[in-house]
Amino acid sequence: MKRKKIAAFVIAGALCAAMAAGSTVAYLTDKDDVTNQFTVGKVDIEGEEPNYTPDPSGKTDDIVPTEEIKKDPQIKNVGKNDAYVYMDVSIPIAKVITADADGNRLNGGVAKETELFTMNNVSKKWTLMYSRRSGSNMVYVYSYNEILVPDKTTDPLFTSVTFANVIEGQIDEKQFDVPVNFYAIQSLNTGEGGSVVEQAADAWEKYVNQNEGQAGDVVIQSDEAETEEPGLADDVDTEAPSAGDTSDTNSSGDEPNGAEVTEGNTDEAGLA
Repeated sequence: MKRKKIAAFVIAGALCAAMAAGSTVAYLTDKDDVTNQFTVGKVDIEGEEPNYTPDPSGKTDDIVPTEEIKKDPQIKNVGKNDAYVYMDVSIPIAKVITADADGNRLNGGVAKETELFTMNNVSKKWTLMYSRRSGSNMVYVYSYNEILVPDKTTDPLFTSVTFANVIEGQIDEKQFDVPVNFYAIQSLNTGEGGSVVEQAADAWEKYVNQNEGQAGDVVIQSDEAETEEPGLADDVDTEAPSAGDTSDTNSSGDEPNGAEVTEGNTDEAGLA
């Protein structure tokens, strides 16, 4: 019995010694840190018309009624961020007498407000958001049905334009422009909706609201304006546009809700 007591005492003494020794040893520790680096992206686009070939003057000269001119506007994303992309196209309007394919004068031979060019083969990958009369032009605003990722290019909005069958002697030697404006808005955190088309429209509305009243304001859809397919303009009493009349649809301004907005160069293919 005495041996067991001594053994127990020795063990207890050893535990006390171990605890005493442990109180003099430093804790094992470590430290690390993380620095989050953020690089601001860039929304950047280029407007292209690969099949449009102007004359040496830089314009398409001496066009004739019903002539078809190759013109295929498209957008390339040359930035670093996904984007919603848009185009607006201004079609000049003049009060003229036109004829059908058989040469019969339309509208009883009375001059009527007429869009002078028709867009051909409009792609189904583009959605007409709205159209609106602006001065001597009808402006059509389209959004692309897909989010455009970097290094990708949209389908052309259309492939050519056709000059109206205007009776000679009314607008001879006058110049008319068909300007195309290109736009891009970052797709992240800007548009709401169940589809890309709805999201793009929502992002565009924010962009327009933020730019309302600013210099170079975009052509917006008023409460009274109705979306219409390209064709005859509303019958209003205005004179034919003078040479070189163009739409003032080029725009600039701040971004909606912190979104980065890019406007491509305005393409003004002079048609004389």
